[in-house]
Amino acid sequence: MAKHVCPFWVGYLLLSPIRKFLENPDKLLGPFVRPGMTVLEPGCAMGFFTLPLARLVGPAGRVIAVDIQPGMLAVLARRARKAGLTERIEIRTAQQDSLGIGDLGRSVDFAAAIHVVHEMSGPDAFFAEVRQALKPGGRLLVIEPKGHVSAENFSQTVDIAEKSGFSRDMDFLDLKRRRLLLKT
Repeated sequence: MAKHVCPFWVGYLLLSPIRKFLENPDKLLGPFVRPGMTVLEPGCAMGFFTLPLARLVGPAGRVIAVDIQPGMLAVLARRARKAGLTERIEIRTAQQDSLGIGDLGRSVDFAAAIHVVHEMSGPDAFFAEVRQALKPGGRLLVIEPKGHVSAENFSQTVDIAEKSGFSRDMDFLDLKRRRLLLKT
């Protein structure tokens, strides 16, 4: 599934506390996530967004964190244990051609694909898998880094998502900042 995989060591840079000033997980995800929800986070890396998501879903919720790199997931597991959030986080290793979420069929309330779609060799397969996992009315937040993804490429990503059956939430569409909320 991955066309380019973020190097393992970059995962530590992504955990920098300084990043919270640029992308505050609570501010970014808080409007979409409620206690008790099931949230899917493909491309979770070492869990910069995973741990805040686990706090947002509360004890009755669940976060399914998926990444292709076992090393990233090992660091996430250690961080979740230290934060006392292991009961809320299910960690899964993705395969080269699949997220490995086929068993989730229509059980996920919300998915957050942050800085990950551009790494997929088959974004159409990615969107199809995520759509299958989402409940009717479920939403997918897509955010891509401006430094890696041009406006033209992001528009292509939006087109692929729509061809996969998603529709745009026009209240949360910011092509300049490469942010998009999709609905099933």
